[in-house]
Amino acid sequence: DFRDTAILSYIGLPPEYEPRPSISPIEFLQKHLHVLPPHLIVGFSSITTPKQRSAIADIRNRRLAYTETKPKKLAFAEARNRWPHLWSGRGRYGQEAAQEEREWAEQGFMGGSTQQVGKLGTLLADYEEEREAERIRQVRRERASEEFVPEEEDSDSEMGDEEVEESLEEDRATFERRIKELFIYGMLEGADYELVDWSEQYDVDDDDDEHYFDVE
Repeated sequence: DFRDTAILSYIGLPPEYEPRPSISPIEFLQKHLHVLPPHLIVGFSSITTPKQRSAIADIRNRRLAYTETKPKKLAFAEARNRWPHLWSGRGRYGQEAAQEEREWAEQGFMGGSTQQVGKLGTLLADYEEEREAERIRQVRRERASEEFVPEEEDSDSEMGDEEVEESLEEDRATFERRIKELFIYGMLEGADYELVDWSEQYDVDDDDDEHYFDVE
């Protein structure tokens, strides 16, 4: 339960203090974010959304600092599999999972005997890649009923290898930038915002990082 009295009492504020934490949580956090202990501040997750909290510059700074640690959860491979509807670039899906299947067959099946294991590894990898591709297609079909998603044009055959590789890198960079921006502004569905928003670990020194958001 969210209790104003416990929060106000901890900071040493009177019960009639305005803005009240439960009524104007964003305004309250803008004033008192850095003085609340973890066991009290996590309660604000129940009365605010990640998008609402993005109005607080210090929280946006924490999210930005977190993205710059290059967390695996927001890395290209995992992010593409977790939020496939945000990926519109080229590339074969399921390659990472396929590689895991191949390694399992080579290392864990039949003690790693060579010829049969090699064939099994290739077969499992192909199956895994196709399963992942079908999952991606299903997600996109579901999303298409909610919003328009332009169909991808298969123009690889008309491009040289170097052009295709460069295009893939551009698509990947654009995707990673979009994931980062959506996370910072509280619009990345399913992301673990509590891990970052309430952690002083990601506080920054504005004097040393001019690219960070100005505090109100």
